[in-house]
Amino acid sequence: MWRVLIVEDDPEMRSFFESCVARSPALALAACVGTVAHARDFLARPGPAVDVLLTDLGLPDGSGLELIHLVRQTHPACETLVISMFGDEDNVLSSIEAGALGYIHKDAAPDDIAQTILDMKAGGSPISPMIARRVLAKYATRQASEAAPLVPPPAVAPPPLEHPPLSRREQEVLGLIARGFSYQEIAHLQGVSMHTVQAHIKSLYSKLAVHSKMEAVFEATRMGMLPRHD
Repeated sequence: MWRVLIVEDDPEMRSFFESCVARSPALALAACVGTVAHARDFLARPGPAVDVLLTDLGLPDGSGLELIHLVRQTHPACETLVISMFGDEDNVLSSIEAGALGYIHKDAAPDDIAQTILDMKAGGSPISPMIARRVLAKYATRQASEAAPLVPPPAVAPPPLEHPPLSRREQEVLGLIARGFSYQEIAHLQGVSMHTVQAHIKSLYSKLAVHSKMEAVFEATRMGMLPRHD
């Protein structure tokens, strides 16, 4: 049986991952924690090796990247699967460079995480199609840039295009989306109706020129409206 260490700060997602592992006869739950510190404490204890690290990147006290580096040192045979809300190229490439073999976006998380883990242990590298496409696009852009002849920059660069500013409530809603809350949960937290939340989301989508939650979080992170989780 493969021993799985789950590191996820969202209680609902943590419970979901835990139940997926518990249902699989091929997997055993080593531990299920919500912070980098707790994961470090567990990995420092003597005991059976950890075979799989399933981790988020944006944790309350640090980054899951720290844990990917740590398990490579303390549990060399351990394989890492990242499941994160952020699908930007920087986080994905940083995770892969640190040693992750799979990267799943939370919006595209499969119903059976256990099977994804088993696929990885069988030699696969699971990655969300949206993330794979963005990484390939960035790689292609980088290759084209390296192949292009050098040209002098223009004397005066044109000012960058800017999106209309988000209202305070739109920024609050965007922050809750980035943290993985559903529209119903956002409405409850904000003390407004679902219709009002949907109106805010429609407005911020329009201002950011995006069409989905993933694109909104990615664009807002790129523009500095949301903190990067590196």
